[in-house]
Amino acid sequence: MTDYQIHIIGGGLAGSEAAWQLAEQGVKVRLSEMRGAPEEKGGEMTPAHQTDGLAELVCSNSFRSDDAERNAVGLLHREMRDLGSLIMAMGDKHKVPAGSALAVDRDGFSESVTRALAEHPNIELTRERIDALPSEGPTIVATGPLTAMSLAKSIGAATEADALAFFDAIAPIVHVESIDMDICWKASRWGKSNDEGGDGDDYINCPMTEKQYLAFHQGLIHGEKTSFKEWEKDTPYFDGCMPIEIMAERGLDTLRYGPMKPVGLDNPHSATPEHPEGRWPHAVVQLRQDNALGTLWNMVGFQTKLKHGAQVELFRTIPGLEKAEFARLGGLHRNTFINAPKLLDSELRLKTAPHIRFAGQITGCEGYVESSAVGLIAGRMAAAELRGEMLPPLPAETAFGALIGHITGGADADSYQPMNVNFGLFPPLDEKVHKKQRKEAMTGRAREAMRGWLRAIGEEIRDAA
Repeated sequence: MTDYQIHIIGGGLAGSEAAWQLAEQGVKVRLSEMRGAPEEKGGEMTPAHQTDGLAELVCSNSFRSDDAERNAVGLLHREMRDLGSLIMAMGDKHKVPAGSALAVDRDGFSESVTRALAEHPNIELTRERIDALPSEGPTIVATGPLTAMSLAKSIGAATEADALAFFDAIAPIVHVESIDMDICWKASRWGKSNDEGGDGDDYINCPMTEKQYLAFHQGLIHGEKTSFKEWEKDTPYFDGCMPIEIMAERGLDTLRYGPMKPVGLDNPHSATPEHPEGRWPHAVVQLRQDNALGTLWNMVGFQTKLKHGAQVELFRTIPGLEKAEFARLGGLHRNTFINAPKLLDSELRLKTAPHIRFAGQITGCEGYVESSAVGLIAGRMAAAELRGEMLPPLPAETAFGALIGHITGGADADSYQPMNVNFGLFPPLDEKVHKKQRKEAMTGRAREAMRGWLRAIGEEIRDAA
């Protein structure tokens, strides 16, 4: 393919989903990705990526809860499936055990997305770095939190506003055979199975005594950290991906109420005749399966900016990880996003240059699923516009509508910060509902609203469940 109708810049989750949606509707797409490009075309690897695969997952391998009845992100999963999402289809194909969450084999997932897009007859995948916003022609910018500095400067100039940024941290990954299962154990919180709304035995638990926890807490605070570059100073962290040492600095027990919460996890290795079920540890480090083979496990909530040597030394003090071998150590990278409520219209177009749409994390949504969803709807909006049409507004009662509404005007532009989809973004229920039934009522209402919207665009709900 040598010509195209729309240019997508960025082959992450949002750009990949946008390209798929457009291509499936018969639109010719040029998809530009700088990773894997030759030197003469500005090829560049970001500080967080490890491959040139499209839709690479650089942080966790989890798409979070898949519960569409009681969880906002699970509801968004379902709505994306209704709209033929490539990201959800490949996520489902490469699912690994994670209880009620949807976690994926990150390598298989990325390879499948890359193959699907590279083989699509309506997509021209071009390995090149784009250094400036195009002056004309339909464009979707989906360069994500690691936008090349040259393009970030161009975006800043076009918006007459400084780009905002915060740090995003990456959790370490451990080879499973190096975990001592004579100390660690697999269990669900409160012993609940998957059918009972628990996590089954999908997590490996590493127990800590109070003495071990206190020493570990001090190690996090005093361990050698990654030094900041000048442009990284005074940049706020996002709570959803906060380095564990920053959490430790917030208080002695902050971790015990967060990623190291021991509640509901009886340690069978500490069982006694008086307590045959085992006793609760003072704190617990959990690991979640990271690939389909089950050979790699990531340390849940252990995003970190500790230097690599400090990570190995400290994390090997965790009971059961004394001989841990790390497939990947934690890291830190820059996350750039625009002030979307101020700069974008309801169709995700840049107000000062409406031939340009933005999609994904660069709009200030947070999370794999949210990024993909914004890419999906940006692609749908662009396809409609190329046909001389306009999609009907997304109902605010849906997860899509709540998320897009927040990005394009529902948030305060003066204090805009990245946000995951959550029920706080949805309009309140019209009728009074008991607290225990509120989430189910909101998802049921969303389902009806999405059904009506799909019919308005000539489609039907694909998943009747």
